[in-house]
This record gives sequence, structure tokens and C-alpha cells, in this order.
Amino acid sequence: MIKPSGDDSFELFDLRVEWEGDGPCWCKAKAGDHFELHGEQLHFPPGQSWSIYTLAALLPILPAKQRPCHPNDWMSTDARVACPDPNCKARFLIRRCGTRRFSHADVTAVPLNTSTQDPEKNP
Repeated sequence: MIKPSGDDSFELFDLRVEWEGDGPCWCKAKAGDHFELHGEQLHFPPGQSWSIYTLAALLPILPAKQRPCHPNDWMSTDARVACPDPNCKARFLIRRCGTRRFSHADVTAVPLNTSTQDPEKNP
């Protein structure tokens, strides 16, 4: 989507990541445990904690799930990630739960240059 000249805004999906499991979980997660991602900020409910290994498995996919994509792209349909522990049957459901608008100038020090998008020229 092309924005009007001078508008540096963009939208990302807010995400809710919820633990789904039906057996013992070595990372201490339980049904209903979740967190939300708003922009680049993780939000955990009070009293909940998450294993760093679980987060390590989830973090690479979250920025891609935040962005709009072509309806045929697998990222628009696949919503579950397996627990990284091969002895655990848990899955993590990633749901898009709204959108949030951001300003390029508010999230990076690199200026927006509409005439060239070459990363070599904008390190």
C-alpha cells in the first residue's frame, strides 16, 4: 500500500501467543499462558513467566507474523509453532489480534529516503 507523500506511517498486527498443551511441560507452562506483542514490545500478564528456550523458538517468526502478506503466503495461514523440546507435545498458537500504526521516525534513527531504498546508501 502506497502512503501519501510525507506520511511515514505503517501498520503492524498485534499478536497474541498462547501455549497449547495436553501433557507435562518441562518449561512450566500451563493452559492459558500467553503473552502479547505490540510493535516490538512483549507484554506478559502479571505472574506469568516464559522459558528463554520457548521464546527463542518463537521470536524469529513473530516479526513476519506482524506484517501483512499475500493471502496465498503460508504466513497468512500457519499459526502454530512446536515447542523446541522434542519430549514436549506443546504447541504455541500465534493469533493476529488487531493492528497498530507506527511512525518510521519514532522507531528508527535512519531517515526515510523515498528516492532510494538501497541499504548500502542508508546504513
